[in-house]
Amino acid sequence: MGEEDRQQLAGKYVAIVHPAWHSCGSFKVFAAQARAYRELGAQVISIALADAPVISRERQSKAYALLAEGFEAHARIFTGMPIRKIAKSEFLRAGMLWLRGNEARMRLQIAELTDFQPVAGSAGRLDLIHCNHFFSMPIAEKLRAANGCPVVLDTHDLQARQFVLRNSRRVRLPPAAKYEDMLALELKAMCGADLLIHLNAEESEEFKGLLPQKKHALLYPAVERMPAWHGGGDPIIVASANHANFLSLVWFLKEVLPLVRDVPVRILGNIDRAVRLGAPRLYNSYSNLFLGNAGRAKLAEAYRTSAAVLLPTTEGHGISIKTIEALSCGAPLIATPLAFRGFSINPASVPNVTLVEDAKAFACAVRAAYAAGQSPAFSGASSATRQFYERYFSEDAYRQSLWAILRENLGFERGEPAPLQTSAAGN
Repeated sequence: MGEEDRQQLAGKYVAIVHPAWHSCGSFKVFAAQARAYRELGAQVISIALADAPVISRERQSKAYALLAEGFEAHARIFTGMPIRKIAKSEFLRAGMLWLRGNEARMRLQIAELTDFQPVAGSAGRLDLIHCNHFFSMPIAEKLRAANGCPVVLDTHDLQARQFVLRNSRRVRLPPAAKYEDMLALELKAMCGADLLIHLNAEESEEFKGLLPQKKHALLYPAVERMPAWHGGGDPIIVASANHANFLSLVWFLKEVLPLVRDVPVRILGNIDRAVRLGAPRLYNSYSNLFLGNAGRAKLAEAYRTSAAVLLPTTEGHGISIKTIEALSCGAPLIATPLAFRGFSINPASVPNVTLVEDAKAFACAVRAAYAAGQSPAFSGASSATRQFYERYFSEDAYRQSLWAILRENLGFERGEPAPLQTSAAGN
């Protein structure tokens, strides 16, 4: 990318509003957004919203900054609802709904009760707000009221479905929250955005039907490229601690692993916490396989040397960030069909993807990949999966598509360079 291609948003100030999450697929999307806007020349302000009441903003802000490795912004703000507001009647009402499983209402209420002073760039204004998840919209609305700039909402899939999936194993008070009620809250919050961005084609079409009056754009997420695969190590699973990943890994440990005990599988990510809490006996049986939440360097090395990347996905909605990350390294992939949900690709047609439908076939593929991975027959740098990643999910592809969407839907034009200012801040 030439230097002249880095200045489309020069002179612009962009606020990225996002949940204060880390060590998960969504966080990787937030970080890639920040890199894209920086490469487009914008000054980036990160506004991280805590999803639970905040006891000590200063201490939690510092902790989040340490955990959010890889999120680079010119200014960083951590905010959230102060603990003193839990006695407010609106929070207590939301709490009663949450006890019945209505996570949509609780998340919106926390954002609405957040103490937040709208910010602006050093030029006295913001030019764009890029909001992530519908429940962050109350913060985006406050920013827009103070700056008069457009709001782009990254939907990150249909969240009401995710809440229903979590509720399937939660103990809830009756009557249980209905999907339709949570969806209504989600859609109402989304209506405040000027443009809706969707991460996969299926949900893009679904949201167009649900909100036909809004502007919509399809923008596949960017995920940081992993080093090119060369094999020689063990098969790996990478997963964060969300409920769909928990259910998928439990299936693998119960149904697949007993059929392939002679192969040393390694499991990376903070999924170990979810298994330890949700399936303690299973965790104790396989605790030696869990490596925990590895840093970026260790994760990159695990991808580079893996015999294969395993994607035993049995549950989940929306596009899978860990699948994109696996594509980027070019390693052989062993996956269930659901791992490729929302992709414009037939995974069965990709040479280094083995698609399996059941536990027995998965185990056979793992054993074969482990044997072949000790003496790789191809380079990950030129593999079919890495080429697919470069075309659709690389950071260059994302940056170019993002700029085209802003230009075509919001009328953005090339700007002039802004003064570079790097700082950290709390709010």
